[in-house]
Order: sequence, then structure tokens, then C-alpha cells
Amino acid sequence: MLKRRPDGYHDLVTVFQPLSLADELTVSPGDAGITLECDHPQVPLGEENLVRRAARAFERETGQTLRVCLRLLKRIPVAAGLGGGSSDAAGTLLALNTLAQEPLDAATLHRLAGSLGADVPFFLTGGPAVGRGIGTDLTPLTLPAYWYLLLNHQAPLSTRWVYENLDLGALAGLPVLKHWDGERPEDWVHNDLEIVAVKRFPELKDTLEQLGSLGARARAVSGSGPTIFGLFTSCDMARRAAGAMRRTFAGWMAVARGLTGPADTNWESQVWIL
Repeated sequence: MLKRRPDGYHDLVTVFQPLSLADELTVSPGDAGITLECDHPQVPLGEENLVRRAARAFERETGQTLRVCLRLLKRIPVAAGLGGGSSDAAGTLLALNTLAQEPLDAATLHRLAGSLGADVPFFLTGGPAVGRGIGTDLTPLTLPAYWYLLLNHQAPLSTRWVYENLDLGALAGLPVLKHWDGERPEDWVHNDLEIVAVKRFPELKDTLEQLGSLGARARAVSGSGPTIFGLFTSCDMARRAAGAMRRTFAGWMAVARGLTGPADTNWESQVWIL
């Protein structure tokens, strides 16, 4: 984390990694207007919903009047720091653009995505990236197909609250990483927001320590939290660690593969929600 901006956002340097864990969004013709359905009771369906907001943004940009039904099947926990809502918004933009015969170019889609949230533009891409600025300035990054054990204590944490409680003064003077050796994640996996999440939920510290004892090459809070991830070099290692964690961990847990780029295929079945 670098500094707070006058517009309320923060300048930062972050690594984005897409995973095989994903929500499912279906877009089909509707009778009138934009309708939204979701199987998760905690997801609001009104105008504040990111999927609906994405559809409205597409409507305004193209001048079209949409008649679509949007159905969202949630697999990613809500308010978990995993980018679920942001990825759903990006998927909405891509789907609507495809159905409309691609009236919007990549630059326009990026701009619309950025207006919805700082991490939405990343989900228009297909592989790991370094995000700078508020996270919308993206540079592709090459990473191996690591496996990630994800653990969520099922206590939602507001991204806004985390940033508002971040002590930037405590971070002053810390070096900003400029290079990432994909083969040495233990050198660069770090999250300045972790201290805020751990202060709010002290049990996260114990979970992080357990992941280290189970062979994770690196571990940290994901995004603004409270989900924690452990990074492993193989599926077997990640699933063995999940089995060990399940003896004492009662929350939501999943094992997912890190996706390496647009050419990465057949990943939909490479995820286990345990």
C-alpha cells in the first residue's frame, strides 16, 4: 500500500491471481428490462448489486434498452476478499458485449469496469497480473499453476472498513517490491491489509500459522479479507493440508488451482469445496 489519494482510493501495488473457483452467471433474453436472480440469500438483488450495475453501465454506454434475465449461482463466499462480486460484474460486461455483437472495444470495457470497482478490470483478463494505481493499471504476470487452499471463517468483512482502519503511517518506509520471481512466492506474498483483518478477527493469525506448519510455500489474507489462502505446489499437497485443517476448522474451505492465462482450459472441474 503506497498512499491515500484525494479521491478516497489508495495507490497500491498488488498481484492478482485468477482461480478455478468461480460463480456461475447465466445471461438469457428476457421479456422486459433487466431481471436478476441469485441462489444466495445474502446477495442483494436491487440496484446496488454489481451485476445489475454492470448491466446498467452497458445499457448507458451503448444506448441500448436491455431485455435480459441474469441468473447468478454463487460459489464464492460473500464479502470474503476473493473478488466474487467484481468477477460477476466483469462477466456481465463480457457476456452482454458478446450477445450484442461486441459494440464495445477492450478499452471501453476496461473503463466501464473501472467505474464499477477498482478490481473489476482485472477480471476482464485471463491470467495473473500486477495491478498498480488503484489496481486498474494492469501488467500481465507469469506464474506457475499453484494450488490454493482457501479458508473463510464465515464472518464477512467490509472492504471499505478495512481500508478506513489501515494505518498508513505504520507502513511508511517499507520497501515496495518491484520484481516477482514466480518460483519463489515466499519472497513476495505479503498483504499490508492483513494486520487490519487479523486485528478484527484474531483467530486468523492461528490459521495462518497452521498453514505454515502444513507445508504452504506462502500464506496470507486474500485482498481485504477475511479469507486466508495457503499456496502449495501440487494439488495433493493442498488437499492433504485441507484434510488436516478440517479436523479443527469449521468454516468454509476450498481447494482451487491458479489459472495461468487465456489459453488455460479445462479448469472448471479443478476445484473442491470441502
